[in-house]
Amino acid sequence: MTMKKWARGLLSGALGLALAGTAQAQQEKPHYGGTLEVGTVYVTLSALSFDPADWNWKLNHDTGQFYEQLFAADLSQSKRNGGKYPFYADAWLPSDAIRGELAEKWVWSDNPLKLTIDLRKGVMFPEKPGVMKERELTAEDVVFAFNRLVNSPKKIAGYFDHVEKVEATGKYTVVFTFKYFNAEWDYRFGWGYYSTITPKEVADAGATNWKNVNGTGPFMLSDFVQGSSNTYSKNPIYWDKEKIDGVEYKLPFLDKVVYRTIKDEATYLTALRTAKLDLLENIRWSAADDLKKTTPQLKWSRWLGMSGQFLAMRVDTKPFDDIRVRRALNMAVNKQEIVKAYYGGNAELFAYPQHPDYLGYFEPLEAMPESVKELYAFNPDKAKKLLAEAGYPKGFSFKVQVCSCNPDHMDLLPLVAAYLEAVGVKLEIQPMEYAAFLSAMTTKTNAPGYFMNNGHTNPTTTIRKSFVTKEVWNPSQYSDPAFDKKVAEMYLERDEAKRQVMIKALTREILEKTPYIWLPTPYIYTAWWPWVKGYNGELRAGAVRPGPIYARMWVDQDLKKKMGK
Repeated sequence: MTMKKWARGLLSGALGLALAGTAQAQQEKPHYGGTLEVGTVYVTLSALSFDPADWNWKLNHDTGQFYEQLFAADLSQSKRNGGKYPFYADAWLPSDAIRGELAEKWVWSDNPLKLTIDLRKGVMFPEKPGVMKERELTAEDVVFAFNRLVNSPKKIAGYFDHVEKVEATGKYTVVFTFKYFNAEWDYRFGWGYYSTITPKEVADAGATNWKNVNGTGPFMLSDFVQGSSNTYSKNPIYWDKEKIDGVEYKLPFLDKVVYRTIKDEATYLTALRTAKLDLLENIRWSAADDLKKTTPQLKWSRWLGMSGQFLAMRVDTKPFDDIRVRRALNMAVNKQEIVKAYYGGNAELFAYPQHPDYLGYFEPLEAMPESVKELYAFNPDKAKKLLAEAGYPKGFSFKVQVCSCNPDHMDLLPLVAAYLEAVGVKLEIQPMEYAAFLSAMTTKTNAPGYFMNNGHTNPTTTIRKSFVTKEVWNPSQYSDPAFDKKVAEMYLERDEAKRQVMIKALTREILEKTPYIWLPTPYIYTAWWPWVKGYNGELRAGAVRPGPIYARMWVDQDLKKKMGK
């Protein structure tokens, strides 16, 4: 984005704050205390790491309650508060919906290109026995956290190449000097997946051990049981506040937030129905229909999934090095029938790699060229013709890996296999536990077929991370130097309107080259009991980070007792 547009975004945010006050006046008075039991968006997955230097995608989800970042979502702009944003995107914050979290203000300057950030004063790390004393956050913490990520052997190659250096020029002042502009400057080390401010004391004690972690956020990790639960307890010296109906309240309201890890779908649905969970963030449409009948007291939010769904075909492996084969397999799958029959209409045929919420970046299917449209039209006859032209008149077979942690995929993949078998292509399905499944992709050892869903992230990252040569989240191993060059040029473009045009062209190109069998994106439901307050279905306040949302929620314990729970 251009600097002018960033400034306009901040102005829009200020106007949104004023408008939000009207909505907040209608809110109930918050209650302190109580525990929120949550089945999160990733209810089936236990924490994968607590160390930012591991560069693990799920880190913010599990550490974002205690590790804070320079920026976060401006939740006053949420629909609940009279704004226009639902805040469920996995890792996209519009420029007019970002606030400083640890950053109080920031200023750009040119020649050289610099970003100067003034931190909030008086933000404290709580005491962590055996790890660190209570002390104030300083600019040196930001510099340390950045350098630790940059020097990690697990870092994503090129991720911070646009940064020349990061310096503490005062106790509360950090200066980022850039080699060149990067369109994701705020996302990369501001509010993204790899942006946590980790103190040196935690790194020295061992950041991989959950017992050592400590941050400035609203909660502290007080217990962790692998495969069972994460327990976060209130940070009594947390700095932030929330204004409701003209009254300022110290955050957080809750005494505890507990993540429950439950791998079995029937079990976590039962946990919600019996109020063992106060909130369940990820519910399939078929289960939602049943829950609405059996448990009518629940409150609901419906959202279009923020993960593209596909069967990746390794383009570096025969027969998928032939585009005719890849296009044939797309035409062999009846995607419209999947939307109507499998999802009962609760899915969108075309919503990846760009998400319909990405205004200015997303183009609907009807705007696409015919070469893209035909990939979404069921045409088994043309599929057979293309396979014969490619030298496979009798079809072929190949292995497909799928995560057993995803009940939807375990049901959907056999259906896709049946469509493909009708044109002579047979699948050998290999279910895998999540750790092994993820490792297969990240080490580039995944099978020729890899059935997964991948977060849209944001309009730029969705293209870069999945289709640029040697990127971690590139299960098709797609590689095209010309495409890579165009992506790099897009990142250098400071004018957002011009960048949108470039991204649309890149999206069309990768759709046509079809490294995946593109599949529909389902709608997902979130449900919560009426005693959960200060909430309207918001899921993320940064990259897969719900911490600031939970900090503003409370439990009406009187209502809960009145409902007999």
